Amino acid sequence: MMIRDADRDDLVAILAIYNHAVLHTTAVWNETPGTIGERHQWFDAKQQRGFPVLVAVEGDKVLGFASYGDFRPFPGYSQSVEHSIYVAPDAHRRGIGRALLGALIARGRAAGLHAMIGGIDASNDGSIALHQAMGFTQVGRMPQVGHKFGRWLDLVFMQKLLSDSPASVNKTP
Repeated sequence: MMIRDADRDDLVAILAIYNHAVLHTTAVWNETPGTIGERHQWFDAKQQRGFPVLVAVEGDKVLGFASYGDFRPFPGYSQSVEHSIYVAPDAHRRGIGRALLGALIARGRAAGLHAMIGGIDASNDGSIALHQAMGFTQVGRMPQVGHKFGRWLDLVFMQKLLSDSPASVNKTP
């Protein structure tokens, strides 16, 4: 398995992985599958902002993808990002999520970012355990702020500080 920057040829596989999560999991709180046009817009927006889109691949097969983006769209949050990781259903429990998260952390540090945040469904024990193993700390829990599949969902925020440097001005991710 190899982690690399995604390109446009990966977007069909990325969309399939994302849509599986939409239809079958609470990893994303959306019930409407995405379209390839939306994935292209998403990819273009990430590229324009200089945010990574990474894929885990074995040969030509995309096993998972990960990215980060703005945590909140205000200047005071410019050194904090929120990340997402999705792994193909037939590739779980192979260390792909860990490898993608490690690569995102490395990219965030290289970009001079200060904090990385993950918003996770509180019932997603695997994702919470992965984040804890990678040095993230649970910093908040918001009960019943989302719903999917006919039930209320709790949101857990997990955070990892990527640097211990003081805040600086005019830095961009």
